[in-house]
Amino acid sequence: MSAPTLSAPSTIGSFTEEAFNAHLATQSNAPVWWLDRKRDAYARFTALPMPKRTDETWRFSNISTLTLDGFQPTSGVPAELAKGLPAGVGVDGIAALTFINNTLASSTPLPAELAAKGVIVTTLTEAAAKHADVLKEHFMAQPQKLGSDKFAALHSAFVGDGAFIYVPRGVEIELPLVVTHAAYGAGTAVFPHTLVVAEENAKVTVVDLFLSADNHAHFACGSNDLYAGHGAKLTYVGAQNWSRETLSFHFNDTVVRRDARVQSLNVHLGARQARHESLSQLQAPGAFSEMLALTVAEATQEFDQRTLQIHQAPDTKSDLLYKNALQDKSRTIFSGLIIVDPDAQKTDAYQSNRNLMLSDDAEANSLPGLEIQANDVRCTHGATSARIPEEQEFYLQSRGIRKAQADELLVFGFFEEVLNRLENEALHETLRTLIQTKFKK
Repeated sequence: MSAPTLSAPSTIGSFTEEAFNAHLATQSNAPVWWLDRKRDAYARFTALPMPKRTDETWRFSNISTLTLDGFQPTSGVPAELAKGLPAGVGVDGIAALTFINNTLASSTPLPAELAAKGVIVTTLTEAAAKHADVLKEHFMAQPQKLGSDKFAALHSAFVGDGAFIYVPRGVEIELPLVVTHAAYGAGTAVFPHTLVVAEENAKVTVVDLFLSADNHAHFACGSNDLYAGHGAKLTYVGAQNWSRETLSFHFNDTVVRRDARVQSLNVHLGARQARHESLSQLQAPGAFSEMLALTVAEATQEFDQRTLQIHQAPDTKSDLLYKNALQDKSRTIFSGLIIVDPDAQKTDAYQSNRNLMLSDDAEANSLPGLEIQANDVRCTHGATSARIPEEQEFYLQSRGIRKAQADELLVFGFFEEVLNRLENEALHETLRTLIQTKFKK
């Protein structure tokens, strides 16, 4: 199947009231409050307009290709994948959940000693029934501020299932918890979601993998909620490798409390057009948010990255570093804003977007910004775009290394600054292996 028609944006597309009611029918065992939230979200989705070229939050984005036609919400594990996903890059973890087409396909349970300490790794479906208070408090609790309100409402309306991870006070988990979200079948629409709550002084690493099990056109509209209580340490890695025909949206909402630390690293490889919005709120003194991203863009891919760092309390710190490597006729957009509230004195905020241009036809757009309402802060921001120095390419080629291999080596050198920030060396190597797939022709 070829990609859906890309003529003009469709307000509703395939997500009609009939399709929504059919989705609700699959949620018949869900609590009333969950269904009511879905109905409210669908009403918002239908009421909100599609993005327009005049919207500042969509500046430089290709609006004409944001059609919702031709996609269908899907549930159930296809018979072809009953035995699991095709072999690929894997992550060693202490527990795992795998979702295919919005449905739990397999799971690896927690070790008994962690379950005894109150750690929970389960589905949103089960959490809605057994852990409603925590789910109500944290599920998409932060209002969207970066332009994709309509698509976030679509996600809330149609999300079928996802991962719910809860780490109680003082519990530390050394190995990662791994969640895989997969799409399969022409025109499939998936709505992956991962919610992570790390209570006071807890420690956890969560890896989200997003992939296509075929080469068809998919629609992916995902979200993750990260909450770090006082003194918690939460590491989140999201690796996106959808099919090259996929249209992707993803929303990352992070809340950081007193003396907590959240490190999030997002790797962007797949999709024909992908938009990623990341909001980080530092709500108490000592909070630290580290926002990292790596992107490899090729052919005519477009990666649209929008970020917001909000400092709401004094003595907080955020550090954002987004690196993009662009080949062929690909495009990237980075638009980032640091907001410092009036009472957030002693804020230390940093924001950097760096683009490595591997082609004269590639295009990188950068819009870093500051909005400072306090007078005792240290905030810096900037963006750079540059070609690989010709002498470096010449040096490698003069030693028998082909240009494509030379570019790959130089890109990894460019990316190491970000990858080296991961404490888990095995995870570092896994991401290197995944990124290398982008250079294999």
